[in-house]
Amino acid sequence: MSKTAISKAIRTATGCTAAQADEAVDALVATILDGVKSEGRFRMIGFGTFSKSERPARQGRNPQTGKTIEIAASSTIKFKASSSLKK
Repeated sequence: MSKTAISKAIRTATGCTAAQADEAVDALVATILDGVKSEGRFRMIGFGTFSKSERPARQGRNPQTGKTIEIAASSTIKFKASSSLKK
């Protein structure tokens, strides 16, 4: 589901304006990102948990040339669905 589709669903459910729905979506995303940045995870009971994950540096191969390349360490966000969402 895209950000636009979420905004449209919020407008339909609440009857708010497009600008208000867009602000609500942006605020939710910002809140999740702030929680992950500051605490390492953001837990929404009944929905799931967003958590920060670190990927170590590693070696890979360029599929076109076959040469070995260095892939830098990076961080990403994982999502684990709650048991009630899985049902």
